[in-house]
Amino acid sequence: MDAADAKKVIAVLNEGVSNELGAVIQYLWHHYMAEGMESPAIVDLFEKVSRDEMKHVERFAERVVALGGEPTTQMRPIRKGGDLRRMVQDDLELEYEARELYRRYIPQLAEAGDSTSRRLVEAALADEEEHIRTFEVILSRIRKP
Repeated sequence: MDAADAKKVIAVLNEGVSNELGAVIQYLWHHYMAEGMESPAIVDLFEKVSRDEMKHVERFAERVVALGGEPTTQMRPIRKGGDLRRMVQDDLELEYEARELYRRYIPQLAEAGDSTSRRLVEAALADEEEHIRTFEVILSRIRKP
């Protein structure tokens, strides 16, 4: 991979770092704020998914460093507030956005000839798709106000 491609890959991965940092904070915030609400299992899920997103941050940031870059500390905006249903809806929207972002990244990384970064993003995409399925089921079962 030449220097120009490495620079593009670093930019893509840093966008992923920013996205995942925001996700970590949003999920942890929901975990803290949902304490005492109607479903302890959902509260625990917020924490578990936050840990999944932390792993994505770590993998993306390590790859940025391996390519000679510096991981960003900027994070995407978070959504907060509302009842448990609103929190789950916000988290589902976050996962949809991540899925679209990673689907866009995969061909860009392949074009840059970086199969290592492509595989990292494909693994993150698989996790995001699992989160989507989980949150869609939960949202369908939460009583509407």
